[in-house]
Amino acid sequence: MREIVHRHLGKVVAGAALAVAGTAVMVGITLPGTAGADESGGQGGGTQAAQQTGQGPDAVRPGVVEQAPAQGKKGTGRDPLTDDEIQRVEKLALSRQMLTAGENVDGDRGPQRLSVDLADPEANELDDPNAPRRADVTFYDYKTDTLVTRTVNLQTGKVEWTGTQQGVQPPLSRAENAEAAERLIADPLGAGLKADYKDATGRELTSADQLLLNGAVYRATPGGQPAVLDKCGEHRCVRLFPKVKNGPWIDARWLVVDLSAGKVAKLERR
Repeated sequence: MREIVHRHLGKVVAGAALAVAGTAVMVGITLPGTAGADESGGQGGGTQAAQQTGQGPDAVRPGVVEQAPAQGKKGTGRDPLTDDEIQRVEKLALSRQMLTAGENVDGDRGPQRLSVDLADPEANELDDPNAPRRADVTFYDYKTDTLVTRTVNLQTGKVEWTGTQQGVQPPLSRAENAEAAERLIADPLGAGLKADYKDATGRELTSADQLLLNGAVYRATPGGQPAVLDKCGEHRCVRLFPKVKNGPWIDARWLVVDLSAGKVAKLERR
């Protein structure tokens, strides 16, 4: 892992050098309205100097950045869900039974919330401008490895539909990527990740907060992984793609974290 990462880091450093060089070239380009600013004498030079100091009839006034309008508490039609609507449907979708019996990625009570999306209208509501707005809320219950989807009517506040599936693995949430990184850092197999982080920064890697994280769901393939990962797909398993903040990517693609079982394993290279 170390050798692959170091070759990758070399490419990143080379790319960064090109980017810096490109920036230096761009800085040297004369901006409109500044040509001749250093030239002395002449009427044109005086006009340009006045423009640069914000004086004169043709002076370029500084731009004004206006604040975005305050978001309303309720959207209409097919508008994206507002923050207030998202917070409301999250509470409405989480039943007392789910809160009591479910388990999230940290092992705490209640299922892991994955996403909240505006639901599609019913077939008979496609041409109705006053059709009710609904939201689909998805949870993952780590206690039973079950994906739970609940559809909430935003007008009535009622849960109109609930679906459960096993063996279905939607994209990972930020919290799941962070938990996978914490488990990898704490595991002996994370030694290479920590060493590469120290090579890149000179500092010890002790927390997922030190990394920018992307992750992909890993599914088991026959004979393609150690036996400890055979349930990936039924279990929630993650391959991480970590990046040093303001720095390079680190190659951790051969490591898989089984969040359901709390285990870390290394894939065999072929």
